[in-house]
Amino acid sequence: MSPTIDTTLRQAAEAGEIPGVVALAATADGRVLYQGAFGRRDLSADAPMTPDTAFWIASMTKAVTSLAALQLVEQGKLDLDAPLGRLLPLLAAPQVLEGFDPDTGAPRLRPARRPVTLRALLTHTAGFGYFFWNEAVGRYTQHTGLPSIVTCQDDALRLPLCFDPGERWEYGINTDFVGKAVEAASGRSLDDYLREKVFRPLGMEDTGFVLTPSQRARLARMHQRGEDGALTPIDFEMPQQPGFFMGGGGLYGTAPDYLRFLRLVLNGGELDGTRLLRPETVREMTRNQTGELRVTRLRTAIPSLTNDAEFFPGLPKGWSLAFQVNLAPAPTGRSAGGLGWAGLANTYFWLDPVKDVAGVILMQILPFADARALDAFAAFETGVYEAL
Repeated sequence: MSPTIDTTLRQAAEAGEIPGVVALAATADGRVLYQGAFGRRDLSADAPMTPDTAFWIASMTKAVTSLAALQLVEQGKLDLDAPLGRLLPLLAAPQVLEGFDPDTGAPRLRPARRPVTLRALLTHTAGFGYFFWNEAVGRYTQHTGLPSIVTCQDDALRLPLCFDPGERWEYGINTDFVGKAVEAASGRSLDDYLREKVFRPLGMEDTGFVLTPSQRARLARMHQRGEDGALTPIDFEMPQQPGFFMGGGGLYGTAPDYLRFLRLVLNGGELDGTRLLRPETVREMTRNQTGELRVTRLRTAIPSLTNDAEFFPGLPKGWSLAFQVNLAPAPTGRSAGGLGWAGLANTYFWLDPVKDVAGVILMQILPFADARALDAFAAFETGVYEAL
């Protein structure tokens, strides 16, 4: 345990910089390096944060959905490089958004020059964006009347590409299509597949798309950071009867559960005698897959949902089949080849195969990339490496 991390996180919560936080770090074999919970689940109530507090983990869902897809690749039910339009009709004839008519505002579309593949979706090089980081995507949804992705309605997936597959990296709804591919290839809903093939085998009984009564009783409330810096509790919940299970961001879970998932990856696909992926698949899952294409800064189009965001500015970063990969050592102590990502409500994780460590830190704050939340994350990660 690190008293430095304790002091930093406790002071941040007591000062009202963050409402509450849970942080856990461990090695692949389960040796706990840090565990702490500070502050409150809801600033308008008295319930304290505890390690088993439930959070909306948002885009931390993506790595889990990616693992599910790779299980099906191992079984020959999915192919990383075959056109996915054969399996998913929405991807059969992808269109690229080239702009908008200056007179009518109507979107200008053309056929994509290449098909969408599972590998392109997993690496965020397929061409899909998010409305809160790509103004053109937001403009398209407004013009067409399509729902936003967080409604979990099928029509939210009827988006054009922002560029031809393989041209560059852009973060977007790619993994929601991966979830659809898992469903089509397995013949099961994503909720059912993940529960039976990932969560139960791993002992992740506190993770799922639909909140259980037990999770709801331990749920951290969402908080909005105002322009004055103050935090206000707000009502926010992912649809509990969704039109589709959102493989890119629909899960609720706990820090102990997610740490088990990360330890599985550190262990080459096996945890406590249960194997979910072959070691060679995990090696493929965790290596940089984007070549010279780099992860770029995410620039906000909806400031109430997200700030501009980039991990380790100035360092080169790629993407694996599930995670961002930092291609040089990071100032926190994370090795070159370290992996990580985050969720929209300021939930963060990393895993370091070189130094055999993984960590999770969970808060519930909007907008994303909150400066005080990032400070807490950096202090936590740095403190873990200093204690190694």
